[in-house]
Amino acid sequence: MTPYDTDVLVIGSGPAGGSAALLLATYGVRTVLATKYGWMAHTPRAHITNQRTMEVLHDLGIEDQALAQGTPPELMGDTVLCTSLAGDEIGRIASWGTADRSATEYSAASPCHMIDLPQTYLEPILATNAAARGAKLRLDTEFLDFAQDADGVTARLLDRVRGDEFTLRVRYLIGADGARSRVAEQAGLPIDGQIGKAGSMNITFTADLTEYVAHRPSVLYWVMRPGAHLGGIGMGLVRMVRPWNEWLLTWGYDIAQPPPEVDVEEATRIVRDLVGAPELPVEITSTSLWTVNHSYATQYSAGRVFCVGDAVHRHPPSNGLGSNTSVQDSYNLAWKLATVIRGEAGEGLLGSYSAERAPVGKQIVDRANLSRDQFGPIFAALGIDGGTDADGITAGLAACAAPTAEGAKRRKELQKAIELKNYEFNAHGVEMDQRYVSGAVLADVGEPATERDPELYHRPTTAPGAKLPHVWLVGADGHRMSTLDLVGRGRWTVVTGLTGTWLDAAAKAGAELGLDLRVVTIGSPEARDSYGDWARVSGIEEDGCLLVRPDGYVAWRRTSAPETGLLDALRTLLAR
Repeated sequence: MTPYDTDVLVIGSGPAGGSAALLLATYGVRTVLATKYGWMAHTPRAHITNQRTMEVLHDLGIEDQALAQGTPPELMGDTVLCTSLAGDEIGRIASWGTADRSATEYSAASPCHMIDLPQTYLEPILATNAAARGAKLRLDTEFLDFAQDADGVTARLLDRVRGDEFTLRVRYLIGADGARSRVAEQAGLPIDGQIGKAGSMNITFTADLTEYVAHRPSVLYWVMRPGAHLGGIGMGLVRMVRPWNEWLLTWGYDIAQPPPEVDVEEATRIVRDLVGAPELPVEITSTSLWTVNHSYATQYSAGRVFCVGDAVHRHPPSNGLGSNTSVQDSYNLAWKLATVIRGEAGEGLLGSYSAERAPVGKQIVDRANLSRDQFGPIFAALGIDGGTDADGITAGLAACAAPTAEGAKRRKELQKAIELKNYEFNAHGVEMDQRYVSGAVLADVGEPATERDPELYHRPTTAPGAKLPHVWLVGADGHRMSTLDLVGRGRWTVVTGLTGTWLDAAAKAGAELGLDLRVVTIGSPEARDSYGDWARVSGIEEDGCLLVRPDGYVAWRRTSAPETGLLDALRTLLAR
């Protein structure tokens, strides 16, 4: 047998790498996480943490830690369009399901609610819990290259403290090393799309902006200012990091020109300009440059090497999809690696990772870039160009506010243009309804058709390839619990009803395959369908069953008796 230093080596400690290490450690897999940095993120880049990611953290038992450090929905949702924080307000967008008409839909979709959790807070939660559960963290350790063979991967690393090189022999390598991924490059993963569409700068700063924002609490304040067009969308952004004194500002620059040098004086000028307060006390804490990309890998693995996160999908922060998709990549991959390493599945299962996640990566890259481009209709409605000067902006706003027939026409166009931004700020279907087609799903008749926009609206279904729907049940102690509490935690689950007799079939299949197979009976005293919601959405009769994967996705279903086919389904799904 080939000796291994560890089972899985994860390169990178961002949301993708940190969650991969935590998930693997939770599943009992020997894991090393290596990062070339001395600690976690030092700037708050990614931040929107949607319901599906919160469900992953819930499954991992760390949701409470995220909630303790995140900003809650009531302080997130009043996205503002304005000429400056102190200037004219153009409009508002009730975002992230906080509008009266969408709040019920969001709350009905999940036991978890969305929060704003900047990377500077998320990454330490992931890393410290990974270490506490047995993962080994190697800080100041730079990945150099790898070689793989039929039995494993040999990675060459540099200890940046000692200055010496060393190797680790592992079963599998995960590249979570960001948009300039060495792992993805060396693995030869095919990347489609375009890089360097536009240039942007981030300025982090502290300033008390309470008087400008507390009455309209939000994460995002989009500011129409002269010069903002250089970033390509015609807007600058003032983003809340901590209410209401810690902020990140995003401003564009012309990517066709040499990158600008932004000193403290220039950064302070830009901040004061977007706030609209020439004498505002400001402390600049960092500046950095980045580029807008529209690129994605069409294949996420090569042999024993897998990539997750920004290594395989690179896009602007529109829709807040970046860290969420990264965490969910790892959630998809980790249980599959664990199952194969434990000998419960054949290596064929691992091919389903790329088959399932690569289409999701392309979808979110396309969606984020389209959302970025959808600022254009706002400028058109105002009758101005995104690159106009201050006089043009003033004239455009005045024309839109005029009590005339032309003003009324522009106001209707402006409202329509602002509503279009729901595809960025309220894309509930994009956030929650990722569907999988692969060898790890046995498709059937599928889900019923819907007339509602699939990007904007969540569609709960038990069709194989969809996430198990959330509904509230009542436990033996009388407290509510979610259907999601009955599945996950690294185990396969058979979900049936009170007249279902799947227990014997599950016991036989588990014994035959050496699988720790859980059986849940909805309608029993431990999981009563007291509200009747499970009967409404389950898609199966009481004597039918759902076979749910460790990541909460339905892999196979039998809508009614007889109780046959479970063992054969598992053999196929596990590549046995």
